[in-house]
Amino acid sequence: LVDWINSTLQEEHIVVQNLEEDLYDGLVLHHLLEKLGSLRLDVDRIALTERKQRQKLSVILEAVAGCLQLQERQLKWSVEAILAKDLLSTLHLLVAIAKHFEPSLALPADVRVETVTIENTSTGLRSAKALEFITETNVNAAAQPGDDPFDELFRCAPEKLGAVKQAFLQFVNQQVGRLGLDVTDIDSQFADGVVFLLLMAQLEGFFLNLSDFFLTPASTAEMLHNVNLALDLLAQGGLLNVPVDPADIVNGDSKTTMRVLYCLYSKYK
Repeated sequence: LVDWINSTLQEEHIVVQNLEEDLYDGLVLHHLLEKLGSLRLDVDRIALTERKQRQKLSVILEAVAGCLQLQERQLKWSVEAILAKDLLSTLHLLVAIAKHFEPSLALPADVRVETVTIENTSTGLRSAKALEFITETNVNAAAQPGDDPFDELFRCAPEKLGAVKQAFLQFVNQQVGRLGLDVTDIDSQFADGVVFLLLMAQLEGFFLNLSDFFLTPASTAEMLHNVNLALDLLAQGGLLNVPVDPADIVNGDSKTTMRVLYCLYSKYK
């Protein structure tokens, strides 16, 4: 990514050496977006104060979201995270920009990092682990649009989405209804991973220790922990046959959630 930025901005005589330290103030991102997207952003070239930097980043990231046609819940970065020199957020942002404006750029596949979030609670320190996918897996990167039935469904037959979701909801409620749960929304009710875990426990017949997951997750990190656990259990059972980014489920991505549900539905329907 550093080499790509430096090559792209060579004419501007901009040299990036460290992603966290060189991108947080918006200057490089400003030049990069104008160069790649042929955009003209109404911001100062140089922002010296934190207030100016925050304003500049806000305009830049709004332009990025517009170019990439992303909704706020789909964003894996924020003004505050970039300003705080958060490496994961910076990587997510740069990879998204590169994939959109230069899809032929050869990024290494299946780059992932494990994060540990530590929270100070009234009962002591509480930690949650999560897996962050920075780039797509080899399977996903090599796939063609026509290879995935859910890509086809969303693109070519959106009028059938409601019926497919209803079939999934009926299947889920037949299992978790015994626990007193009523699932009505695929986009939101699977985002914290709890329903996935309870559904799998019912279908696979295993016991879930309450100390292994967060029954009422209070943060994104806890939601990611649950989703990662669910995906690990699916993979261990040989049920997960598609590459999945846990963050997509946490962000309420319908297509990803339905892909995972189908892994269970196809075996237990």
